[in-house]
Amino acid sequence: MALADAQWWVVVLSWNGRHDTLACLDSVARLNREDVGVVCVDNGSTDGSPDAVRSAHPEAELIENGANLGYSGGNNVGIRHALAHGARWVVLLNNDATIAPDAIDAFEHAARANAKAGILSGKVLFSEPPDRVWFAGQRFNATLGYSGRPRGYGKPDGPRYAQVVPIERAAGALMAVSREAAGAAGLLDEDLFAYIEDVDWSLRVRAAGFEVLFVPAARAWHAVGGSTGGEYGSTHTLYYGVRNTVVVCERHRPLGRLGTALRRAAILASYLALVPPRRPWRRSLGAVLEGFRDARRGRLGARA
Repeated sequence: MALADAQWWVVVLSWNGRHDTLACLDSVARLNREDVGVVCVDNGSTDGSPDAVRSAHPEAELIENGANLGYSGGNNVGIRHALAHGARWVVLLNNDATIAPDAIDAFEHAARANAKAGILSGKVLFSEPPDRVWFAGQRFNATLGYSGRPRGYGKPDGPRYAQVVPIERAAGALMAVSREAAGAAGLLDEDLFAYIEDVDWSLRVRAAGFEVLFVPAARAWHAVGGSTGGEYGSTHTLYYGVRNTVVVCERHRPLGRLGTALRRAAILASYLALVPPRRPWRRSLGAVLEGFRDARRGRLGARA
């Protein structure tokens, strides 16, 4: 639905996740306001997603990329579309997440109350169980190449996670970026393709003089990793994670030859520690080593 005066737009990126995408758009359709533009960007799905979206959600504008451009490239298509149609704020929502009906209201209130806000990151809860926190803000230590679990990860939601606070990085599952911040810092880095691109964007937006804020009243429920098989079901999370962490750290915090070598070793060790619980572990190990090798070689873009 083209809304010439829409100040807020929601971008949903879809890739071979028809059921998830339809559920996500169902939740967007239940937003308690009619002045929000919606664009669904399809990254070359082969499971009938585009036709299903057209049929079930004619109110959403559908853009078919015809190929998998990754999280960064696909979302950038939607962001550019929203900005071209006058958006002041663009909300990125994972297709394997559902958004609360009042989430845009919460984002809008936070934006009005914080003039320096460039990125607003919502509270993301697990789909199951729905009262457990997946993301309530997070640090990112570019010197060490480590940020740890998000604040509140796996814990019951509660008052501790109920305040608007500055954070170092947003989560791409539910985040809003302002027109001004996107203009100053640029869009998502398409060379990163997927994972850690929200970290890079947060760092660039902060470097441009804006704040990244956690907005707890803007909520979504996330089927974690649905687009890539879950936290333990895919090697892509390991490959892109280690590769892009190395690249983003070196981009934002140069350390010199010795410091770079030590940080690379620390990043590699932290990802190797994630391998044992995964099955088959040999493929997971191979993904970590492949990602680390490509980072050292400067090979970015989609995984070969």
